[in-house]
Amino acid sequence: MVASADRIWDLAVIGGGTAGLLAAKTAAGLGARVVLIESARTGGDCLWTGCVPSKALQSAAASVAEARAAVRFGVDVGSIRVDFPRVMAHVRSAIETIAPDDSAEALEAVGVTVLPGRARFTGPGRLTVGGAGVRFRQALVATGSEPAVPAVPGLAEVSPLTTDTVWDLEELPERLVVIGAGSSGCELGQAFARLGSRVTLLETADRVLPAEDPDASAVIRDVLRADGVQVITSARIERVRPGVVAHTGGGVEFDRLLVLAGRRPRTVGLGLEAIGVEVDGAGWIRVDGHLRTTAPRVWAAGDVTGTPLFTHTAGVHGTIAAVNALLGPLRSVRTDGEPRVTFTRPEVAAVGVPTAGASTVQVRHDELDRAVAEAEVIGFSRLAIGRRGRIIGATVVGPRAGETIGELAVAVSQRLTTGDLAGVTHPYPTFSDGAWNAAVADYRSRLGVPPARRLTGLLLRLRRRWVSRQ
Repeated sequence: MVASADRIWDLAVIGGGTAGLLAAKTAAGLGARVVLIESARTGGDCLWTGCVPSKALQSAAASVAEARAAVRFGVDVGSIRVDFPRVMAHVRSAIETIAPDDSAEALEAVGVTVLPGRARFTGPGRLTVGGAGVRFRQALVATGSEPAVPAVPGLAEVSPLTTDTVWDLEELPERLVVIGAGSSGCELGQAFARLGSRVTLLETADRVLPAEDPDASAVIRDVLRADGVQVITSARIERVRPGVVAHTGGGVEFDRLLVLAGRRPRTVGLGLEAIGVEVDGAGWIRVDGHLRTTAPRVWAAGDVTGTPLFTHTAGVHGTIAAVNALLGPLRSVRTDGEPRVTFTRPEVAAVGVPTAGASTVQVRHDELDRAVAEAEVIGFSRLAIGRRGRIIGATVVGPRAGETIGELAVAVSQRLTTGDLAGVTHPYPTFSDGAWNAAVADYRSRLGVPPARRLTGLLLRLRRRWVSRQ
């Protein structure tokens, strides 16, 4: 659809990733005249280079690991052969299956006009797309982020892989070095190792998953090593030569090098200075609690704001920004219930305040019936407890931890207590029993403290007297 030159759009959305898609659809649903401008392809990093392809690859890798481990159930599988081109065909198939949901045609079907090209602000209420002028009443910047490649001598010369390019591989690297042991590094490092690469994981921090509970980090470190990954922490990269990464602890040889060392915002060339949108020293757009920028009638959502770089966060914030842009600042973003998941096997999921250093209660998964039945006993469910038993954070390590954390995100967001969670009947046996059993244990312990015991003791004595008189 072609935009009329004299039309003034209620909302101009720049960027067709998760934040932009949800914002545009929300605005169209409210009856607004919406234009979405995308320079490449709608769907964003999540669809094309992030969530979808990585989970497809990890599922293939998990099937290999499960086949090898089937002997523990008395099942002999025999020899296992990985056909890497077919694995990558599965990855592309997953993308192609989901892509229509995020396509320009799907947007047009709900009333959003899609313009291909690069947007650039030229002044208040005005921008250009491919030389053509576009006028708007409100604008939302949702251009996302891209892989950052550190300025290490020699790194650029070896054509390192990033999350943008790793999906183009057609041959499994024999020796793969992964720089960065955050979520993406651990996920992809484990997947390639299970598929047959000799993987070395380099991390500058003193542990993998440095943002997570140290006990969770230790579990994943041990699992990675069991999968054959060489894990090297406290390793500052000094220089890269063809086939060799030199770091503070020595050198590692590689056939391919995958860099997962952070991301940077896509703000260059947007003309933000022309309308007074401020960015911080790293280029992330400054927003207030309503996702409003420093420029009148301009909003921002998703990765480009530097908020937690998660697809689910981008989607929620895109919706909030669209509502606020069209109807006024009605909603604020919240940070107390931001769940996150590292999709290694086992998964690591967390929400709320860090469980390290907090007052906690936990259940180890070797005490969890479903985990024992499935021989998946590595992990734990840990709740951070605040005043009066309120659940203020959680960490879960185990199969399907990403599903379990949803319930705990509700508990944190809605200020529920362990008593509230314990009072909800849960199906048995499930991995979510871990969090429930932890809540039950905490609630029972609180009933046993002296004031509570005195109260329950009084109630029991009164009840005995009443019964004895019947």
